[in-house]
Amino acid sequence: MAIQSFFKDVSYGENVTITVMSNDEISKEVRIVFKTGQEMSEHKAPFPISVMTLKGSIAFDYDDESLVLESGDMIKLDAHVVHALKAREDSIVQLTLNKNDTIKRVEGVETH
Repeated sequence: MAIQSFFKDVSYGENVTITVMSNDEISKEVRIVFKTGQEMSEHKAPFPISVMTLKGSIAFDYDDESLVLESGDMIKLDAHVVHALKAREDSIVQLTLNKNDTIKRVEGVETH
C-alpha cells in the first residue's frame, strides 16, 4: 500500500498534463492538470467515469448542459456521455476510470 499525492510534483505547463496515479484491479485513478484556459475537447468514455475537481475551477459541458465544478465538486457520468472540460483557473482534476478503460484513450483526447 502506498500513499499517492495528487498535489505533489504538479506543473502547470503549456499542455494539459495527464498522469496515472493508480492502476489496480478495481479502477484507474488519473490526475489531469490544467493551466487557466486549457481544455479537453468533446469526448466520451466507453464505461462510467467520475470527475472531481481537487483544486481550481472547471467549466464542464455534457449533454448540452453546462456547469462549473469548483474545488471539491464531483460528477459521475454514465458510459458514452459526450463531455468537455475547460479550466477557469489553474486546476487539478481527479478522473476515475473503470478498470477496463484505457489510459491511451484519455491521452488521445484533443487538448489545447
